[in-house]
Amino acid sequence: MSTSLPWLQDQPDGLRDLPEGRLDAAARILRDAAGAGQRIVLAGHIGPDADALGSVLALHEVLQGLGARSLPVIGESPLSVPANLAWLPHATRLVGADALPDRDELEILVTLDAASPDRLGAVTALLDGPATVVMVDHHASGQPFGDLALVAPGAASTTQVLAALIARMGVALTPSMATCLYAGLVADTGRFGYSSSDGSTLRLAGELVDAGADHVQVHRRLFATRTLAELDLLAAALGRLRFLPEHRLVHTHVTARELAASGANGEATEHLVDVVRWADVAEVTLVAKPGPDDTWRVSLRSEGGVDVGRLAGRFGGGGHQRAAGFTRAGQVKDVVAEVVAALGER
Repeated sequence: MSTSLPWLQDQPDGLRDLPEGRLDAAARILRDAAGAGQRIVLAGHIGPDADALGSVLALHEVLQGLGARSLPVIGESPLSVPANLAWLPHATRLVGADALPDRDELEILVTLDAASPDRLGAVTALLDGPATVVMVDHHASGQPFGDLALVAPGAASTTQVLAALIARMGVALTPSMATCLYAGLVADTGRFGYSSSDGSTLRLAGELVDAGADHVQVHRRLFATRTLAELDLLAAALGRLRFLPEHRLVHTHVTARELAASGANGEATEHLVDVVRWADVAEVTLVAKPGPDDTWRVSLRSEGGVDVGRLAGRFGGGGHQRAAGFTRAGQVKDVVAEVVAALGER
């Protein structure tokens, strides 16, 4: 089964902020490079989520089918693919930082769902090489980079932007491509529950399912399967939940010791913030987990009254108005205090 995307004929609102001609220019660059058998690296952000991996893996299949020497990469070592995403088509072909080619051997670099160069990990070193760099992203707080930036802040996911690019390349979707694209779309829209979802988003989802996306498997793997380690961490996080009524902030964290005792790794905390935000009193939700070198990785969510993308930007992070994050050194109580102070200055 394969299909094109009639959805694009509606001129989706989320893509209207793309500069005129950018999609066609990127499509031409990639088709020409693939047709010439060039080496193309496709890089998602470190600590990949469904949108990053879905984008990388879908485009990998597209380019390989057109003749490219495509290499799907996450610029970290060792490479750790989240268990709930490891089943995605072509996920076994992903490589980490230790398999990156020399930058002088690379002709095209496509970055996907990375809002700024620092989100690429070891791949950042390739940006200064001779390769043509195409950036595909949807984060409003990002820093466009590269030779050609396809950044659509109004898009619900990077896979939505990529779906448009693939259609402009004249490639019909296979079921595996559609599954990867759907995974990124449904994850970044919170199962179509966020304000980024509109009629065109749902129409795209329907067309991806029509193209063969395994939506039952996607929903089961992403939202309805948790390991005992993840549930143990959830119990620990909920046990120290705190509410600050003056800012309607609900916050919690998990410790490195709890992570080690559970036998889980950092990916097991990815869903905590989406559980904690269920609190009926929460306007802003904060969940912190241990990061490298005595840092904390902080996930923020908002119900709309606070722009957490802007808030995260104050601490060197970023994201969207309702979902963002940053990394900060120090004790977790001090990190929370800094966020509270910033909320008080709004």
